[in-house]
Amino acid sequence: MLSAVGKIWAERALLVDGWAHDVSVTIDSGRISDLQAGTNPHPDATRVGALLPAPANLHSHAFQRAMAGLTEARGPDPRDSFWTWRQLMFRFLDHLSPDDVQAITAFVQMQMLEAGYSAVAEFHYLHHAPGGQPYDNLAEMSQRIVAAADQTGIGLTLLPVLYQYGGCDQRALGPGQIRFGNDVERFLKLLQGAEAALAALPIDARSGIAPHSLRAVSPEGLAACIALRPDAPVHMHLAEQLAEVEEVQHARGARPVEWLLANADIDSRWCLIHCTQMQPHETLALAATGAVAGLCPITESSLGDGIFDGVRYADAGGRWGIGSDSNIRISLSEELRTLDYSQRLRDQSRAALATAQKSTGRILIESAARGGAQATGRDAGEISIGKLADLLALDTSHIDLDGCTGDTHIDAFAFAADDRAISDVWAAGRHLVTGGRHMHHDAISAGYRAVVRRLRQT
Repeated sequence: MLSAVGKIWAERALLVDGWAHDVSVTIDSGRISDLQAGTNPHPDATRVGALLPAPANLHSHAFQRAMAGLTEARGPDPRDSFWTWRQLMFRFLDHLSPDDVQAITAFVQMQMLEAGYSAVAEFHYLHHAPGGQPYDNLAEMSQRIVAAADQTGIGLTLLPVLYQYGGCDQRALGPGQIRFGNDVERFLKLLQGAEAALAALPIDARSGIAPHSLRAVSPEGLAACIALRPDAPVHMHLAEQLAEVEEVQHARGARPVEWLLANADIDSRWCLIHCTQMQPHETLALAATGAVAGLCPITESSLGDGIFDGVRYADAGGRWGIGSDSNIRISLSEELRTLDYSQRLRDQSRAALATAQKSTGRILIESAARGGAQATGRDAGEISIGKLADLLALDTSHIDLDGCTGDTHIDAFAFAADDRAISDVWAAGRHLVTGGRHMHHDAISAGYRAVVRRLRQT
């Protein structure tokens, strides 16, 4: 793995108190140890244009990347939906081996780094062999996620998922879900194996827990899961689809957000994924908890989940971050753009998330960086001394950024350019992307190509 020590000199950098020019950044043991503006470049420094905090991708199901482009034809159901897509996903994963998952995950992580993410929270529920038989090593699949991170260098927060039932009525898992299933006792053993595997990674690697959803985990299972790791990040899907809201309301007498806030101590270690089906009072209540809303705008658009109530949530001080979820398209700029455009379309407005002091792009990148750091348990999210050096650099010579000043660098990146405007990315000081390409781009791409060619013939 690359050294987490080095120097950067940026023409301009977005610091905690705003933009600074001619900024020298010193990295030691993966953290920013010195930060000075108005300097001349050190001869050994990596010289960049505009330096920004790099967000963590707070929600990923890596294996789904190999499905991209395969689910866009209408099936036999006259109304295609999330639920018909879900059945296709279940059939697809029956063909995946541990080797396949490792190759797919490495490719996904590489693409995330090239897109500007420094880290990822892998919401990992593909635990067992086809048919539901556990591997001899219960944490085999978790170890493959770790092996991919060792290859790519991305900052990893591994979130093994507790998945107990096929619905709120506690029906048995169906054929497509059987690879996910554990009771709490076996889940604890799997979690311990996953945590042991993480010891092979740099010290910024983290673990957390992920009760899948209120549909897939009983109230008792949820409480037991939360108690396993009282200080670790907790991630859970919540209020993604209307049918989910109706099922939870029928079974538990309250809407998902209402029930969870009444029955769990939701605080800053929680990340609730999607929350696209919230009523105004739920939006305000969730914002007040200090939890992070995990937004995945590209996937939520693809699956017809709905639109997160971002303006109301932000106005109430709510924290949020960005994830790529199904990985149908891995693009930080497009996630940010899609989030903001969804607010504009719903409200028939412009610059919906901007403030009088900060542009839309700056609000988007700062919020995603801070929310992603909180959700992944990383001491990052801003460019300041002592923080992990999770950084991205924009190429200020890119045609869409040429001549920009201040916040317009980020606005042009998010709304005019795309991820090709990113020149460099660091994860805890590891310089993994230069000139827009990951250091192992060709080898990782070749491994992924071999896997998807075989899968698409099955």
